[in-house]
Amino acid sequence: MSATPNYFAFYGLPEGFLLDEAALKTKYYQLSRELHPDFHAQDTPAAQAEALRLSTLNTDAYRTLAAPDARMAYLLSQHGLLEEGSAQNQLPSDFLMEVMDLNEQLMELEMEPDPAATATLETEVTALADTLDAGIQPVLAGYAGLPADHRPAALAQVKTYYLKKRYLLRLRQQLATFAARS
Repeated sequence: MSATPNYFAFYGLPEGFLLDEAALKTKYYQLSRELHPDFHAQDTPAAQAEALRLSTLNTDAYRTLAAPDARMAYLLSQHGLLEEGSAQNQLPSDFLMEVMDLNEQLMELEMEPDPAATATLETEVTALADTLDAGIQPVLAGYAGLPADHRPAALAQVKTYYLKKRYLLRLRQQLATFAARS
């Protein structure tokens, strides 16, 4: 487990990839009001420091949990599955084989920019991303209801999805660069 505070526990929410976003926002605003420095101006310096710490935690927790990708990365990190630079963050070889053709097309575009080929490649990358998204939705939706002994398998699936998604995002960024040039 990570040393990062448990944002789900902080808000009293169940750990999950999909959240009740209205409940999250309500809790955030409630704590923002309660922890506002104006309400603690007469407190002891220690109490003021604690209110400031909790206010910062509230902001960090909300920013992380409100954004689906940040929430996913946070949850994977909380379970020790996303160590930066770790060999555990390797993409599956079948996926790398699947995107090899896309990478080759990308290299060709770097040598010879072609707006039509760029558009075609963007469509292929989007289709692959959409397929990934559709495939992981049941896992994301069902995670919160899983018994503890079934969660590691679901987390492993989500980690693989997350790494693939990040890879495709890098491809999209490169394509956007080429599109801007042509």
